[in-house]
Amino acid sequence: MLMPKRVKYRRVQRGRMKGKATSGNTITYGSYGLVALEPAWITSNQIEAARIAMTRYIKRGGQVWIKIFPDKPITEKPAETRMGSGKGSPEYWVAVVKPGRVMFEMDGVDIETAKEAMRLAMHKLPIKCKFVTKETT
Repeated sequence: MLMPKRVKYRRVQRGRMKGKATSGNTITYGSYGLVALEPAWITSNQIEAARIAMTRYIKRGGQVWIKIFPDKPITEKPAETRMGSGKGSPEYWVAVVKPGRVMFEMDGVDIETAKEAMRLAMHKLPIKCKFVTKETT
């Protein structure tokens, strides 16, 4: 499961996800990519599930790059706790994804294999995505 090794401040505010992605919106490493079409928080478990789905399908052929990293801690308070007494403890980590962000890249396989592997990964993610190639971005 992905998470930062060390963080200086453990509790961060929720923030807003307005606008389109300005960085990470082009394919840099591979030939094929998976682009987010909606804003969302993608948890580390969802990233890992998508990665496993892709790598299982391509069967050791090709290479996969994960271009998002969960660096935002999400806190939760225990169930049946009264209001007040500070903020909850960090429970899981998320990556903030905006529309247009390339989340995964792939290379070393043909386009049909890449398209099917990315389709399997899309089902693991909570947002609408689209398959792109290096020429289209």
